[in-house]
Amino acid sequence: MRDLVIVGAGGFARETASAALAGGRRVLGFVDDNPGLHGTVRSGLPVLGPVDHVAGLDADVVVCVGNPRDYTVRQRIVERLGLEPGRYATVTHPSVSIGAGSSVGEGTVLLAGTVLTADVTVGAHVAVMPQAVLTHDDLVGSYATVASGVRLGGGAVLETGAYVGAGALIREGVTVGAWALVGMGSVVLHDVPSGEVWAGSPARFLRNVSSVPERQTP
Repeated sequence: MRDLVIVGAGGFARETASAALAGGRRVLGFVDDNPGLHGTVRSGLPVLGPVDHVAGLDADVVVCVGNPRDYTVRQRIVERLGLEPGRYATVTHPSVSIGAGSSVGEGTVLLAGTVLTADVTVGAHVAVMPQAVLTHDDLVGSYATVASGVRLGGGAVLETGAYVGAGALIREGVTVGAWALVGMGSVVLHDVPSGEVWAGSPARFLRNVSSVPERQTP
């Protein structure tokens, strides 16, 4: 495995560093556009400089930024960097279980305890937090975020950029549309249209997302 540089220096980035190190990969450090972090040490690893610094490094890259207030940022940074897909690492914690027929795209992170049971397809630059369970025939589009403890029923679809909050349950066969947001602890029994925020048990429409990128295929 090539050395790894992680874009971002927040919580998700540091969790990813821990997963990569647990899997035996050498992590050179973080890059972040916050100048106050440059030259500091986070979780035992240096912050090497701004995000664009990765272009001159001989290392694989993984982009680990984003939160419910700005979950489109991961796509923006990938597009800004313009790197070949082969530069992006896929990081999986050693405790992750990936079942037969499943696939995981470049730049995706699967944190500790994640389970992909069988024939699960996960796209590129997806963030899957600890203890998430993706069951048979699920499809997770690129740039989606699956927070900790999420459970997806069989055949569920998360389209490009969808964000599913911690502990949410998605019924089998349900689609969460592109750049939609599902609140933490929600129980989703019906399709969630693209660009909408749903929450509750059962989940209901709350509002539209203020700004989302152009729709892409999952």
